[in-house]
Amino acid sequence: MLRVGTRGSKLALTQTGNVIDALRALDPALTIETVVVATDDEGGVADKSRFVNAIEQALRSQDVDLAIHSAKDVPGDESPGLLIVAVPERADPRDAICGAESLSDLAEGAKVGTSSLRRSAQLRSLRPDLRIEPLRGNVDTRLQRLENGDYDALVLAAAGLDRLQIDGVVRGYLDECVPAPGQGSLALQARDIDLTTTGIVGPLSDFASFRELTAERAAAAGLVASCSTPLGIHAKVKPGAADGGKDMITVRGWLGLPDGTQFIEDEISGLAGEGRLLGHLLAQRMRASGGDEILARAEEMAA
Repeated sequence: MLRVGTRGSKLALTQTGNVIDALRALDPALTIETVVVATDDEGGVADKSRFVNAIEQALRSQDVDLAIHSAKDVPGDESPGLLIVAVPERADPRDAICGAESLSDLAEGAKVGTSSLRRSAQLRSLRPDLRIEPLRGNVDTRLQRLENGDYDALVLAAAGLDRLQIDGVVRGYLDECVPAPGQGSLALQARDIDLTTTGIVGPLSDFASFRELTAERAAAAGLVASCSTPLGIHAKVKPGAADGGKDMITVRGWLGLPDGTQFIEDEISGLAGEGRLLGHLLAQRMRASGGDEILARAEEMAA
């Protein structure tokens, strides 16, 4: 029996179902129970850690054996006694735009909806003239508000739309925006002493996706950014040549103020096996080039 803990949202249950299907394909004899854990979904827009706290507690109390999280919701620091033991192949990490083909396609003063502090800040830095408005609710509710004309465009995670199999709504992708750390990835978490569960789910892990997430989480942890700080970190592994070339990784970072008036960007590249180190180095460089001041000011603005 493998007890799998998840949130009760439509997207969380879909993601969990996909993982369970993959596990059953590996071992049809495996008995799996889905345990929906009540989470605090009423916290602030930026505080995603509330989505994982209750599930992590269920792991520690042995009410579940495996937790399935959207990786971008998992805080950068490792939780005591728990480990991310597998990262399935990553979905599209980009931000998708609905209602317009691009930011340049939007008229001056257009109203854009998003629930993300990071997206709001990056959109404001790119198009200060836009009206960036908060947007809550599930994906269906948000898309209905776009259809009703309450917004001129929405910015959503491409991965969530793909996993929910919502077709025909994405009109473009915002490659100019740096995704959140872990966006598009799932983090499969277990107790660090539970070698049985680790062995069961280990085969689901994608090597490149695990390396990308490791680098992104290292950079996020090194920046010590709170939920009040807009932060984008994205790592991409480039496979080595077939003649034995080494895999490489590029880690890109964006750190700014909530109003988008001040931000810094940087990126670093190196061997994919050194992704954690590269993430830390990127964080150090960004802090040294003005990141510490932005972090402090973001906290002041949130107070």
